[in-house]
Amino acid sequence: MQAPSSSVTETRAASARIVGFGIAAIVVILLAAAVFLFATLPDGNAFNARVERLFVEQDLTTQAEIGLLEVLAQSGTAFSEVLVSYRMVIFVLLVFATALLIACVVLLVAVVTLNRRMGEIERSGIQVTSLVLARAENAVMLNDIELKLTDAAMETLSVLAEARIDGDMLTGAQIEAMISGKAEADCDEAAGATRIKRLRDALGNQIVTHLLIRNITRQGYVLALDPKVIRMV
Repeated sequence: MQAPSSSVTETRAASARIVGFGIAAIVVILLAAAVFLFATLPDGNAFNARVERLFVEQDLTTQAEIGLLEVLAQSGTAFSEVLVSYRMVIFVLLVFATALLIACVVLLVAVVTLNRRMGEIERSGIQVTSLVLARAENAVMLNDIELKLTDAAMETLSVLAEARIDGDMLTGAQIEAMISGKAEADCDEAAGATRIKRLRDALGNQIVTHLLIRNITRQGYVLALDPKVIRMV
């Protein structure tokens, strides 16, 4: 029972490292892009500096020339304000891009981790910590989930549980013989397989129950869980 826990811990640690590296890479790339963009944007006072230089170097005396310089100075101020707003827009877009990319990395790692976990479950079966069979009530407590079964399904599950406690594996004919009371030679393998199918249908989720009730080729049926967690009342 220790191996699955260790595997899950290693998977979580690997996922955390991948998320950390991914976020760090995203931050570095976007930070470099931000530095490049802000470094290449022209200075907001460049236009005003050119107008001031023109005013100093040229001998402008007429009213029209002075009016033109005033218009140019106002244009330079407007240009400076536009550049400030552009910088704010770029900063906000970079923040949004960083958040979206980080969210994509986290979701991608979550999907990969979930797929790995599902693969581990398919290989090792369901992690059942408690299986309690209450025959009088036709009820089964699987971990913390209470399930109601039919009489036939309860008989089948009880036979499988007793065999699992004893470390045995039952064929379909043996299951049918133990439930019906007939001799094993008089029982059909298909009848036991039908009881197993009805039990799986009664338990519900087909994927989960196929993992819980294993069919070993040429050997028989067995519950894929630790016999120590089974209790029959």
